Amino acid sequence: MQNDNTPHTKFKRILVGVDDSPDAQLAFRYAISEARLSGASLVIASVLESDNVNVFQALNKDFVHGERKDLAEHLNQYRELALRAGVKTVDTVVEEGDPGEVIVKTIIPAVHADLLIVGSLSKTGVRKYFGSQAAYMAKYSPISVMVVR
Repeated sequence: MQNDNTPHTKFKRILVGVDDSPDAQLAFRYAISEARLSGASLVIASVLESDNVNVFQALNKDFVHGERKDLAEHLNQYRELALRAGVKTVDTVVEEGDPGEVIVKTIIPAVHADLLIVGSLSKTGVRKYFGSQAAYMAKYSPISVMVVR
């Protein structure tokens, strides 16, 4: 049992990784709640996975730009939800590559987050990765990680 004098870690900048999986939706809702409780700013990130793009699409800059633009617009909808829910400051980030690696090595240092919240399974990774993206982030992240189920 925790002593009442034990301070609760108050996070200042929370990063949440999202896709359209149910686990990511739960992580997003939890991140909003934690950001409101802590008075923290929220960064919503998503990664355009290179495995989901075939070689012809990858060579077509318009295709990749279009996919990235669609993802950015989708994240803006998440941003609006967070703002309406009472989070004061909300930013979005779209990157490309392997989600776990990009979040740990690129996004966390760039946005100066002090807590990462992710779902346990990604939409594309349920059969392919069996949660290895979340496991990778939990193992290699330089900041605290909360994995939401």
